[in-house]
Amino acid sequence: MQKIEIPRIEIQGHRGARGLWPENTAEGFRRTVALGVDSIETDVAVTADGVAVLSHDPALHPDMARLDDGWIAGPGPAIGSMTLARLRRYDVGRLRPGSALAARFPRLVGIDGLGTPTLAEGLAASAPVVLDVEIKTFPDGKYVTASPETIVDLVVAGAVAAGALARLAVRSFDWRGLRHLRLHYPAVSCAVLTSPETSNATWWDGIQPGESVAATVAGFAGAGTTWAPEWTSIEAADVTRAHALGLRVVPWTVNEPEAMRRLLAWGCDGLCTDEPDVALAIRAEFSSRA
Repeated sequence: MQKIEIPRIEIQGHRGARGLWPENTAEGFRRTVALGVDSIETDVAVTADGVAVLSHDPALHPDMARLDDGWIAGPGPAIGSMTLARLRRYDVGRLRPGSALAARFPRLVGIDGLGTPTLAEGLAASAPVVLDVEIKTFPDGKYVTASPETIVDLVVAGAVAAGALARLAVRSFDWRGLRHLRLHYPAVSCAVLTSPETSNATWWDGIQPGESVAATVAGFAGAGTTWAPEWTSIEAADVTRAHALGLRVVPWTVNEPEAMRRLLAWGCDGLCTDEPDVALAIRAEFSSRA
């Protein structure tokens, strides 16, 4: 399996380009690829009939999902409680007008008639770039999902069936799924997600934090792995330490231009962002200085 080559500074569209088009949708992915990104980050859930689909939240979001008679009220049904056919009834192509989410992403262009895509559709829509799939499971018990091992197996099988294994990457905060990935699918790229809230033994499959988060990630996953920390949780010294341990550093989810410039000046190997058009322009600034 020959993996996709990633540039020195990777620009990764978060959920496609969440700030520009409806998140985790096939059409959003196609438009994001056209911008020139190197990869797309997405999230996988599993329906009641065992289909891997793209959804950040374990349940339908009331500011993103609607039926013919209008927006859903309150927290929507869990993805895992619905068949694919039922899930497809919901339009997820725009944000509820007047919502906090709509105010947060004023540049987002709605596209009516979009349904939740399957993983297979997401793989097709993201070609030819890397699709970095988050295994969204919750060892703290906050939400009930399929097991991390089950979801990893579904994702890898889906990529194999689509002929897209070479451009698959898998990421998670829950290290149970990453351990399963490394044991059974060592050729698949792995990204280790961390945040202050999840940097503990509950999320790290029983591993106690070491001298630093970077050192714990390197001890778990080894050199060559991508460490994806929450961007506000790191400083320049963390990037230097991670590089010394052989890790790539691609923080999430950074949208402010000055923060992007600061992180790249520290030597980060990429950025995961809702605003990939902005990040691509800033990468061009850094490339012109080389």
